[in-house]
Amino acid sequence: MSDHHFKRVAEETAEILLVEDNPGDIRLAEEAFKATDTETTLHSITTGDRAVDFLTKQVATESASLPDFALLDLNLPGKNGCEVLEAIRSDPQLKPLPVIVLTSSEAAEDIERCYDAHANAYLTKPKGPDEFEALAKAVEKFWFEQARFPSPLR
Repeated sequence: MSDHHFKRVAEETAEILLVEDNPGDIRLAEEAFKATDTETTLHSITTGDRAVDFLTKQVATESASLPDFALLDLNLPGKNGCEVLEAIRSDPQLKPLPVIVLTSSEAAEDIERCYDAHANAYLTKPKGPDEFEALAKAVEKFWFEQARFPSPLR
């Protein structure tokens, strides 16, 4: 293993891009990530087109930073979630962004298409606040404490 791997320090603020058009699910995600141990900044974007624009602008700035990861719904106005994922993976500057598909779809073809487009994970949306909080804590623990990346994304 390379020495270039990094582990997020718990005191740092996590930047999460949430691409979701349902206001109820946005609220559930915001509350769930407030309950985690990591201080998080959640950037909520409601369309696929705006999500790609946001990321493109992020890497075009002088500091050229990406969020720590993206939570991506599939059913979005404009570009759907899979098209957003394909746009991210086809752009060399956006490609390193970890993308977790978080959707209500359990369809095998959606799961297969997202993994074919190089999603890092595919999760089904929880039904209520308690389940959403448990999912947020599991995501935090895995992505901020256990996962290793080839180089810092910031």
